[in-house]
Amino acid sequence: MEFITSVMKPHIIYIGNKVSNSKINPTTHSTLVENLRAEGFTVYSASSQKLKLLRLLDMLLLFLRKKSKVTYVLIDVYSTQNFWYAVLLARFAKLYSVNYIPILHGGDLISRFNRSEKVTKSLLNNAHAIVSPSEYLKKEVENMRYNQVLHIPNPLDLNKYPFKQRKNIQPKLLWVRAFSKIYNPMMAIKAFEIIIEKFPYAELCMVGPDKDGTLEKCKGYVLSKKLNISFTGKLKKKEWISLATNFDIFINTTRIDNIPVSVLEAISLGLPIISTKVGGIPYLIDDGINGMLVASNDAQAMSQTIEFLIENPRKAEQMADSARQNLVKYNWNILKQDWFKLLH
Repeated sequence: MEFITSVMKPHIIYIGNKVSNSKINPTTHSTLVENLRAEGFTVYSASSQKLKLLRLLDMLLLFLRKKSKVTYVLIDVYSTQNFWYAVLLARFAKLYSVNYIPILHGGDLISRFNRSEKVTKSLLNNAHAIVSPSEYLKKEVENMRYNQVLHIPNPLDLNKYPFKQRKNIQPKLLWVRAFSKIYNPMMAIKAFEIIIEKFPYAELCMVGPDKDGTLEKCKGYVLSKKLNISFTGKLKKKEWISLATNFDIFINTTRIDNIPVSVLEAISLGLPIISTKVGGIPYLIDDGINGMLVASNDAQAMSQTIEFLIENPRKAEQMADSARQNLVKYNWNILKQDWFKLLH
């Protein structure tokens, strides 16, 4: 391995979402770019353009300028409109005989693949390899009879997340996600309504930007019910990490999911996790061992699980410790060996 890390490494184009400022709220794209560059790879990346047409043009122009210099093109693949960026860039890579590697993201990606079977077949069949940061998507894509899927998790720098042991669990709840129907923030509010019947001093803080009008609906409901729930909007990563020290339980209510960064970060901070049992979540959380799982949209079950953790603080502490220990596999010093093997 020393030989691999010491010789000149190939040049790479990485196509994906780098809209967020890497110094404030880094995307998984920008984090991987920075890590690969630190290991001596030359990485050209796009795009940070916010307007979709400009973003696509930026991606295409980067590829056309650098295609003769690179060995691989890494392409983030999402279920949203960004899916078509991946399809187009993969076709350009094939046209110019450049090896490309799709990196799979998003809990709803399989639905996108099923809706777009023909282009998905071309995208995946012609790939040099397929990378899945989650075991869930790896299994789902392999079930579609694509066998060259490699599981390489997204790196997480645990040093950036101060671990806090919570020995006296209080009904102080934290929810962090974009306000969107698929993330079902109303489930958190409904669970809170139930829990305050027994713990009237309970608190719920909800962090995240609006995506589809769901935030205003949630605010309207909370106002009408006079609930002790605060909304912060989108926060810088350092801000929500600091905020998290004031809370004792992290709740995740999504209907569709993969391996959400917010949950990984909450685990890193020592928060015991209660999540819906959807998508890739059961690959991350072993129910009763390093977190608690409930059925999707079951606010009653979530409130009962919150009550259980409050009444069993030692169990909550043990689960939080176990979950944190399980994150060692996200350490870059381990993951980089898989990238070295792939990008040799």
